[in-house]
Amino acid sequence: REAGKKGYGMFAKHHVFTVENGQLVPVKYPDPQKLSELPGYEKEREKVIANTKALLAGMPANNVLLYGDAGTGKSSAVKAIANEFAPEGLRLVEVKKNQLYQIPDLMDKLAANPLKFILFIDDLSFTANDDNFAALKAILEGSVGGRAKNIAVYATSNRRHLIRESMADRQGDEVRVRDTLETVTSLSDRFGLEITFSVPDKDEYLYIVEQLAKENDLNLDIDELHLLAERFALRRNGRSPRTARQFISQQLA
Repeated sequence: REAGKKGYGMFAKHHVFTVENGQLVPVKYPDPQKLSELPGYEKEREKVIANTKALLAGMPANNVLLYGDAGTGKSSAVKAIANEFAPEGLRLVEVKKNQLYQIPDLMDKLAANPLKFILFIDDLSFTANDDNFAALKAILEGSVGGRAKNIAVYATSNRRHLIRESMADRQGDEVRVRDTLETVTSLSDRFGLEITFSVPDKDEYLYIVEQLAKENDLNLDIDELHLLAERFALRRNGRSPRTARQFISQQLA
């Protein structure tokens, strides 16, 4: 029972790993992001948290695709969830896109581990005819014996359909275009849970700014805070949690 929460060997000492030559390597100083430090997008994160709790409880859990605009906190959400549930036996394995072909062997090794694992692929996108595309599809489908119950894939993408289509692709013959679209859709469908992180509207953005200001003991008149935050967003190509964070950092500097 304890091994299922604390693990053994390097799994007892570390909760975030990367992959090198098909082997897990501990990350000694992982991103310390906390859920309590992420205002906004509570509904979106709640779905990922519920799925993660199912994984930890040994119940069926989905692979998760968090997609949406840059700077909306998709990666931060995954890292914060990994930190939050590490004491419950959750481990995060960060996988680069070009390492996907090494993952099936790694999954076979992890399947026997009493801990639970999230394979985290950040900023996922493919070009058509990309070998990594086929590798990911195979991972999401699982082996002949089915996907290991203690592993789920969490990926973030700035694109709804993961594949960057060039104009040439679109102008190709109709059959090929249809095939490409079907391939792309079939991949995103293999993520049982798809969650959109949209750009916040003005009210949501200002709410995030207010919460971050409170967290950081930034005492500014609310109207002035709003005015400065909006100005900052205009200069920084728009509103996002990342913009809000950068704004607060600038005020504290």
